[in-house]
Amino acid sequence: MEYVLVSSCLLGAPVRYDGRGKPFASDILQRWVREGRVVLVCPEVEGGLAVPRPAAEIAGGAGGRKVLAGEARVRNKEACDVTAEFIVGAQNAMQIARKKNIRIAVLKEGSPSCGSGYTYDGSFTSTRIQQPGVTTALLQEAGIQVFNEQQLREADELLRI
Repeated sequence: MEYVLVSSCLLGAPVRYDGRGKPFASDILQRWVREGRVVLVCPEVEGGLAVPRPAAEIAGGAGGRKVLAGEARVRNKEACDVTAEFIVGAQNAMQIARKKNIRIAVLKEGSPSCGSGYTYDGSFTSTRIQQPGVTTALLQEAGIQVFNEQQLREADELLRI
């Protein structure tokens, strides 16, 4: 059976920065759960961050690729540098994916870890930028296809190939 890496918050786990989940109602996701395909991950928790925790963004609108290259930092709303935790979380998510031979991930859009279509610019003003989060960037570098929760149909189609 082929597994799919999924953000824990999308199934309601209270792991987000605000101590809540972000459950996403989807027949596809529920089918994957019934089939035993879902491997849950929260990279920020995997990296050692507490729940709840201050919100974090990638400074300067740089995106996850620049964080991985050492050219950008992740800072929380209290101006604390949490780059190391984000990188460790991404690496731990990658290890989980490799262990299960995962080639598809569905991660929470907008997250500084998991965002695929967008993250935020580091100003904490809800300004979106078209840059991936840290974990998404690392998974993509390894050839894993990352989708957001609005792209479950596309992920399901790829799973059938």
